[in-house]
Amino acid sequence: MEYPDLPGRLARVRETVARHQAVAGWTHPVRIIAVTKGHGTGAVRAAAAAGLKDVGENRVQEALEKQGPLGDTSLAWHLIGTLQRNKARHASGRFALIHSVDRTELGAELDRRTAGDARQRILVQVNCSDEPQKGGVEPEALSAQLSELRSFPRLEVIGLMTMSALTDDTTEQRRAFGRLRALRDAAEREGHRLPELSMGMSGDYPVAVEEGATMIRLGTVLFGERTA
Repeated sequence: MEYPDLPGRLARVRETVARHQAVAGWTHPVRIIAVTKGHGTGAVRAAAAAGLKDVGENRVQEALEKQGPLGDTSLAWHLIGTLQRNKARHASGRFALIHSVDRTELGAELDRRTAGDARQRILVQVNCSDEPQKGGVEPEALSAQLSELRSFPRLEVIGLMTMSALTDDTTEQRRAFGRLRALRDAAEREGHRLPELSMGMSGDYPVAVEEGATMIRLGTVLFGERTA
């Protein structure tokens, strides 16, 4: 059996999520996105066998290569990495949720590539760590970006996504995640319904959970170090 440690690792993650939700007083469900980047299809099957319902990939091509032979698994696929506009035609309709939409041009291409009456669910990525190398809408531009993306009839904006700086400093992690929650709350006061907050990875998900994450994107803590 591949990934024999996964059930135990997953149980520990769930215990950690419950503990940190209790600290902050949250009671909403937190969805675990099993990030299988750099792992083979065995990781996806192991995730499904362990009871996980959501799988995340960073790259469109790697996800499509796995989706083909895994058509018999009942999983929701998430695209969590940067999406280039020229790859939008491959992504639309192939993912239950695209986490990384950060500009109108990309939204327009996804809208154009979504067939018929279908709607592509997306999150708006926000740069809450103030790192120039990171993608995402600048916080001050979020309100306008949400309005523009909501104008596309085949897109459904259901929340926000961010990444904290790559640091062990929990104060810095909390600053980024708390900022995203505050931005979501402000946007909802403006009339945008944004129930989902995708934030937190293997190194910082406890803080993200305390700050109200509804989705956490976990790879290494579940599967170990990746091979690619």
